[in-house]
Amino acid sequence: MNASDLKGLFFLDTNLFVYSFDDRDPGKRRVARQWIGDALRTQRGVISTQVVQEFINLATQRFACPLSPSDARDYLRSVLQPLCHHYPSIAFYDRALSVRERTGFSWFDALIVAAAQEARCAILLTEDLQAGRHIDDLRIHNPFA
Repeated sequence: MNASDLKGLFFLDTNLFVYSFDDRDPGKRRVARQWIGDALRTQRGVISTQVVQEFINLATQRFACPLSPSDARDYLRSVLQPLCHHYPSIAFYDRALSVRERTGFSWFDALIVAAAQEARCAILLTEDLQAGRHIDDLRIHNPFA
């Protein structure tokens, strides 16, 4: 599956951005970069502020070769900002609590699912959750499978 196979919006989890910098797995790096490029090109890719926060934290502190503040700022402006279309509200946190209760997902995974739902995405791209599972109108897809 790729972006041209999809109708509507798709949500990219943090792991796609992390893998796009990972030299240890060229296959995952290639797939991640393709999805991110398609997200930007088609303007159908969506992320939340949580994804921005998680990625910048990992990229500047835990990468084998961490991004400098300047490089992180450039990536924020050129890639993350154009994709960030979900901002939290109290209703959002309530929805995430409901997702967590119904699915048993961790709090942070429930936040990702709730953000994808609120952004009206049809697909959530992640390797961290149960691929193929539907949560209401949202389908989870592992882009690396």
